[in-house]
Amino acid sequence: MKPRVYGGIAFAAVLFLLVQLGALALVPTFYAEGYQQVEDPTDPANSLLYIGAILVATAVMLAAFKYDFDWAVRALVIFTSGLLSWYVFSALVPGFLSVVLAAVVALALLAYPEWYVIDTAGVLMGAGAAALFGISFGVLPAVVLLLVLAVYDAISVYGTRHMLELAEGVMDLRVPVVLVIPTSLSYSLLDTEFADANEVHEGDEDETVTADGGDRSPETPDGEPTATDATAEADPDGSAPAAVDGAGENEEDDVRDAFFIGLGDAVMPTVMVASAAFFSPAASFGLSSLPALNVPALTAMIGTFLGFFILMWAVTKGRAHAGLPLLNGGAVGGYLLGSLVAGVPLVEALGLASYL
Repeated sequence: MKPRVYGGIAFAAVLFLLVQLGALALVPTFYAEGYQQVEDPTDPANSLLYIGAILVATAVMLAAFKYDFDWAVRALVIFTSGLLSWYVFSALVPGFLSVVLAAVVALALLAYPEWYVIDTAGVLMGAGAAALFGISFGVLPAVVLLLVLAVYDAISVYGTRHMLELAEGVMDLRVPVVLVIPTSLSYSLLDTEFADANEVHEGDEDETVTADGGDRSPETPDGEPTATDATAEADPDGSAPAAVDGAGENEEDDVRDAFFIGLGDAVMPTVMVASAAFFSPAASFGLSSLPALNVPALTAMIGTFLGFFILMWAVTKGRAHAGLPLLNGGAVGGYLLGSLVAGVPLVEALGLASYL
């Protein structure tokens, strides 16, 4: 891999870390403010209801892209960004100022959705959403949620491939459904064209269509972006050059100027981290800035990053990959290992004691 690719991966890792640290910092305040979203956070049925909501939302978004209601999806995401930003800011600053800051985030996304605006809003959304779900999903519902979504993610990317279609639809919206990872300081998301991205499909044998509608030789990788899983690469003019790890006369010229990672890839494993911090009986470290952090939450973070770096290694090969099997699997595995280290029996760690 080239230095620019390493830099992009490092930047993506920093964004993931900010989402996780932000969620951990927000957990106590969100609970104190009464933001818990369900009556019984230990009920696994909560996870099934949320998964059902995801399926419905996916179907609605695909229909919106098919019938040219993209504007409605963009408006909804920007509104949600402002709302979640308000949740975050309300935990940090006085009431009126939190509303103003949240409005600034929404207006910035509407007026000037450059990559750093998208990423800033994405981190705020990710931390807020993960903290909300973390205090609302006990460890058993969180484990069920993550494992079912990991299976669904794999099916939707490698089987039905509708997640690829969804990703192709959201690319041109320039909203924080994806995190934008530039590998070049000159990259501009505003100058990147995705108008014909919905014509690209993984696995075409003869030729594929680049993001700006031009033909691309069959020798180049045919993997395309997924909103929740793999990376997509693009140059400022919308073209897609040779493979990230391909050789050329000037190897740095072979590296894309940006790739994209779904915000869900950062949020879902962080739900496990936040849930572990809030619901695990393991003693916390007593840190002033992260009062809820304990060993199971810390090892869930470590497991997430192990999955993250394996995923990044895989996607640099030029194919779209489901991210949640590795990321969620790492988070759940790390949580269980950390629970054992902290002296919490697995039955209790999984929230099964009340069922036995």
